[in-house]
Amino acid sequence: MNSFSLDYIDDLYVQYVRDPSSVSETWRQYFEQFLVVGGTTSKSTSKASPTNGRTEAPATPESLAAHRNAEEAIWLSRIQDRVNNLVREYRVRGHLTADLDPLGFDRPDRPNLSPEVYGLSDEDLNLPFDSMAIENTGGTIKSILKRLQNTYCRSIGAQFMHINRRNIRDWLQRRMETTENRLELSHEVQRRIYVRLADAAIFEEFVRRKFVGAKTFSLEGAESLIPLLDLALEKAGQHNVKEVVMGMAHRGRLNVMANILKKRATNIFWSFDDPRPEMNRGGGDVRYHLGYSSDWKTATGDNIHISLCFNPSHLEFVNTVAQGRTRCKQDRSGDVDRKEAMTILIHGDAAFAGEGVVQETLNLSELPGYRTNGTLHVVINNQVGFTTEPADGRSTTYATDIAKMLQIPIFHVNGEDPEAVAQVVSLAMDFRKEFHRDVVIDLYAFRRWGHNEGDEPRFTQPQMYNEIDSRATVREQYLGQLLKLGKITAAEAEQIQKERTEKLESEFEASKNESFVPDTQTLAANWAVYFGGNEPSEPTDTTAPIDTLSGLLDKLTRLPDGFSSNKKLKRPMAQKREMALGKLPLDWASAEALAFASLLTSQHPIRMTGQDCQRGTFSQRHAVLHDTKDGSTYTPLKHLSPDQAPLELYNSPLSEAGVLGFEYGYSLDNPDGLTIWEAQFGDFWNCAQVIVDQFIASAEDKWNRLSGLVMLLPHGFEGQGPEHCSARVERFLAMAAEDNIQVCQPTTPAQYFHLLRRQVLRKWRKPLVVLTPKSLLRHPKCVSPLKILAGGSFKKILRDRKVSLPDARRLLVCTGKVYYDLLEARTQRGLDDVAIMRIEQLYPLSTEELVASFEGYPNGSEIFWVQEEPTNMGAWPYLKLNFGDELHDLYKLRRISRVESASPSTGSMAAHKLEQADLINEAFAGL
Repeated sequence: MNSFSLDYIDDLYVQYVRDPSSVSETWRQYFEQFLVVGGTTSKSTSKASPTNGRTEAPATPESLAAHRNAEEAIWLSRIQDRVNNLVREYRVRGHLTADLDPLGFDRPDRPNLSPEVYGLSDEDLNLPFDSMAIENTGGTIKSILKRLQNTYCRSIGAQFMHINRRNIRDWLQRRMETTENRLELSHEVQRRIYVRLADAAIFEEFVRRKFVGAKTFSLEGAESLIPLLDLALEKAGQHNVKEVVMGMAHRGRLNVMANILKKRATNIFWSFDDPRPEMNRGGGDVRYHLGYSSDWKTATGDNIHISLCFNPSHLEFVNTVAQGRTRCKQDRSGDVDRKEAMTILIHGDAAFAGEGVVQETLNLSELPGYRTNGTLHVVINNQVGFTTEPADGRSTTYATDIAKMLQIPIFHVNGEDPEAVAQVVSLAMDFRKEFHRDVVIDLYAFRRWGHNEGDEPRFTQPQMYNEIDSRATVREQYLGQLLKLGKITAAEAEQIQKERTEKLESEFEASKNESFVPDTQTLAANWAVYFGGNEPSEPTDTTAPIDTLSGLLDKLTRLPDGFSSNKKLKRPMAQKREMALGKLPLDWASAEALAFASLLTSQHPIRMTGQDCQRGTFSQRHAVLHDTKDGSTYTPLKHLSPDQAPLELYNSPLSEAGVLGFEYGYSLDNPDGLTIWEAQFGDFWNCAQVIVDQFIASAEDKWNRLSGLVMLLPHGFEGQGPEHCSARVERFLAMAAEDNIQVCQPTTPAQYFHLLRRQVLRKWRKPLVVLTPKSLLRHPKCVSPLKILAGGSFKKILRDRKVSLPDARRLLVCTGKVYYDLLEARTQRGLDDVAIMRIEQLYPLSTEELVASFEGYPNGSEIFWVQEEPTNMGAWPYLKLNFGDELHDLYKLRRISRVESASPSTGSMAAHKLEQADLINEAFAGL
């Protein structure tokens, strides 16, 4: 039933009152019953009813009064329904009529919220009314609608009615409607807002004047971001937040560093002149990509540590990096409630709507493995992306509509109403604290100077820039407002301008001094004992007592009483107990479990995520066991000792870019732990190419930031098709330079064990790419005795133990699974004079190390590099580029591989077998 059906009933009732016989018997009976309920019994009149022949009594004063009461009840019901509908429309669509655009352009598709559309006349509006749909109403319908207009249709537009939970909607309604979405600001806060606007504007004006034509990606047009962040940090302090991790793109970054993170302007000005290019030869990054960290002191004296993440031009990809850092800070401090650290992400409107990693970021927000208890998202809405207007850049009404996938509010606010910005920040931060969820602020603004200061926006947006050119700045507008209210004097404003300008002039002059040395931020305290640079030559002890390893492996097979594991796991568990006793050699999964266990019991935390990583893509890991009766889980690695380090092991969503970014961010604050991302198949990391290119491979060179992140990438040609064979090792090797990453393909469980331990135990921190096996997980020859795990070490190159090089007629060199294919073929052919050598660490690997491994092999001999990958893929392009056709003029390097190909492999199993046979035959041809 709605207001229109009530109109129909109302008309029927009027007819009934005039003449009961004019309505149907059903409705007549209903109205007669209604009159009884209203307190009067209908009596028969003297007139016979044409339908039932009853005699009706004549109308009495009591019955007429009852009729009038009934009419009033129906009228009130009708009005209540219409008012309720209109209240709901304001809450649902009021944001579409809000005054959000500082430039004042008409908004399409404005809903009509006129009372008459909802059947309310001018006479109705002036009647006293108490609506059940809105708290503390009183007054008239007109006053109710005025409150709704003030709440939802001024400088703030709120989207929250998509939230399913009523308690959240009620909380938001109460907070907004009781205050009409407007804070009563003290003189002190109003002055603070003005000062922050002045800081933002004066900095930009000064830089533009001093460095004419330089790119700064100015904040002008969106200066309200600075008071927004200021107030957000003050609120964070009130909420006992101790650390804030920020991620943002380049626009306004210099301003944020100067005015929020308090980076000395001298350092920023020095970077414009760039007087010492030799300091950044081949490295470093542009000034508007750099990060910074500092301590913020709130008005109440609390300290908040702020970390602004370094970020490339790939905009939104820093989102999950920042989230990962926050999660790690929470974990390291024991903040189990996740209240003491938070993330603030600053987006651009075009990027927020356009980049898929935004959806991945939002999706992670409520997942157990990635939750940080609420991020503040601030979208600087430029209303244009470079030169692309919204109509060409998104299919949604708002740039923020993707955020409606979450049960969170989205607040749109006019950036030229600083007090509305203050209200939104206060509300958003309180929402985050109350419900531990993300919240979005869409800050409507514009770019005063185009995409960058050298860009001419009037080529493509002439109307927009005609309006922008005639506008006063938000600082000037707000100053005018405060002057009228007597909240500040012109003299005070002039003094603020003078002080800020003089300070910038002083720092500018200091930056010109030849003796000035820019500040360099060293690695944080957690990183004090770790280092980057070239790989150290000193060996790392990765051994562990055999009794310790035996005991740990046995513990991994012990389950709680009453736990019903899958019957298919009983045999593997029994085999592991045999391995623990030294009766069976260890397979790949057992060696990995021992590496994890030995690190955990040595107080090194481990975090591992990836699609299906708990069980393992190939059913090899079974780190998290599921009870077959009640579905409960048990993780043996968490039950090794009472004082072991924490273990986090999570199946990730079907996401590569977002999740890898998160784990990379986590690794930035986890130097003494093992942080691992595992791809379902190695081929899939190309969905996260940006994270690898812009962060993992280059962060040390660009930003002097270290990471020990491990990427496990299943790799090997086994006939499963072109998307399930190649982890694209050639791409990692093409990025390899200056010992920036490690690329390894271990071929034994012991090698894998020592590699993982080495990654944590040595103080050299570099990302590690491990090409892991698939079929070798259960290969009978891919095993290692426990004693090799206990007493060995990781070796970059494994020489042939059976064929000595002086006796070898041919030397085959390879990496990975193809070794076992070559080994089997050598055995079948009875060739005991062909040596097979494995390169286990493809990078870093020096010519000297490689040549030293060939000692004893006759000079001038040919060495055959054998790989499964096509010629243009795999390690061959890297080997040829770095080592050439001749190794130290001693050996001729030759290649055996599949022919060059645009796709990594065939999709035909039969064709794969033919190709593999040809490859092996060529390796032994002529022998």
